[in-house]
Amino acid sequence: MRDDKERLLDIKESIERIKKYAGRGRDAFEKDELIQNWIIHHLQIIGEAAVRISEDFQKRSPQVPWSKIIGMRNVLVHDYFGIDFDVVWNVVERDVPELEARINELLS
Repeated sequence: MRDDKERLLDIKESIERIKKYAGRGRDAFEKDELIQNWIIHHLQIIGEAAVRISEDFQKRSPQVPWSKIIGMRNVLVHDYFGIDFDVVWNVVERDVPELEARINELLS
């Protein structure tokens, strides 16, 4: 079974993968279905990793918005046809860099 540190590393890896294509900008994201799917897939992985991080660890690291991350995963997985790409892009621009900083802090 994977431990909390491995889950944090999963999140970190997914963030790196998101950044790889998000760096092409919003216009590329809006026009390219493959980039959209790539980013959404890795946001789902982040949510999956977050939901599997122990409750104790989540409580000890309140600087990470675990419930919001898990909530985003639920929307992406269960309401696929209702995904708002503006919301997804805002998460990529605002929340992912902040999450990356928090995860790096937890890993150091």
